Amino acid sequence: MSAFAATSRNFLRAGRLLGLNSTLEKSLLIPFREIKVECTIPKDDGSIVSFIGFRVQHDNARGPMKGGIRYHPQVDPDEVNALAQLMTWKTAVVDIPYGGAKGGINCSPSELSNSELERLTRVFTQKIHESIGIHTDIPAPDMGTNAQTMAWILDEYSKFHGHSPAIVTGKPIDLGGSLGREAATGRGVVFATEALLAEYGKSISGQTFVIQGYGNVGSWTAELIHKEGGKIIAISDVTGAIRNSDGIDILALSKHRAEGGNLKDFNGADTMDPNELLMHECDVLIPCALGGVLTRENAANVKAKYIIEAANHPIDPEADEILSKKGVIILPDIYANAGGVTVSYFEWVQNIQGYMWDEEKVNLKLQKYMTNAFKNIKAMCKTYDCNLRMGAFTLGVNRVARATVMRGWEA
Repeated sequence: MSAFAATSRNFLRAGRLLGLNSTLEKSLLIPFREIKVECTIPKDDGSIVSFIGFRVQHDNARGPMKGGIRYHPQVDPDEVNALAQLMTWKTAVVDIPYGGAKGGINCSPSELSNSELERLTRVFTQKIHESIGIHTDIPAPDMGTNAQTMAWILDEYSKFHGHSPAIVTGKPIDLGGSLGREAATGRGVVFATEALLAEYGKSISGQTFVIQGYGNVGSWTAELIHKEGGKIIAISDVTGAIRNSDGIDILALSKHRAEGGNLKDFNGADTMDPNELLMHECDVLIPCALGGVLTRENAANVKAKYIIEAANHPIDPEADEILSKKGVIILPDIYANAGGVTVSYFEWVQNIQGYMWDEEKVNLKLQKYMTNAFKNIKAMCKTYDCNLRMGAFTLGVNRVARATVMRGWEA
């Protein structure tokens, strides 16, 4: 099942639980705007190359649309539509005044030089600048992009509209970025995990964890879990996977990576088959990489008691049903990885106010938003007698539907 079909399926299930009018359902499902642009640039060797860029703006009933921009060879309309829709429900779940959007360019950033990436980013910004804005649609980093990418977008957009630091979030601190933003998604994952475990009388300390993906989200999640006393017994990235039943020294691994070493060459753990990582016995499994990694083919072999969806759409619907029947507790992506967009909201607020917050304030507010969101999800689970995924979807969809109707929508 495609990412868009899976996301729409969850939305429609939530709509049925909420008793939404079928016409309103259709209106909420259709994107506000879809943009597809050609991005042609000269390469460093003088040759010309073209890429396709996308921006899908899904819904703005609750505020400006918000979502990342990813550079990846798998970027296509289906994926971008699915992620834009997820952002609509995600921002509503954590109750920040945004709608959902997503964008990307179908490219392999590792095959482009820094100057080529800059040219590509600036051309993409030129093509979409009239459709984004600080009160319209605010991009952010995603897979294959970073703070530098946002700096280029800010600079290019400002050539057309004047200095506009609030046009993107996830910027460098020197250009108006927020303290705490780099760690925000991983920190939010940890706050969400703490809230879930507390429901079962547990804490991070004393639990065993397996983390798939050691990029920005995975590395911060691992470091913060390690700091809280959790035992990370296996972890992977694109180079391979490692395990240590006594717990991996995450600080030593972080230092090894910072010095240019590959994860699979870390001498504080044994190498393992990356395909076996998701099936490794543990208390908590945290997928932090690409979507669709847990499928009907491998779900039955998962041994974790809890799964925290730090990645977007890591579990296919068929796998979701298998895991639920096994009694695995799944914390859904539209809540679990919402820390990034929450602190992006804080960054946007700071830019508009022209007033920087200290990092302690950012982290305390993030914890409050994540904790309150979990309580609200649990309340929806009780009201509609549903699991956490449907609790989150009913919470998000209901908030967007109410805002849509209050703004004057009529069936």
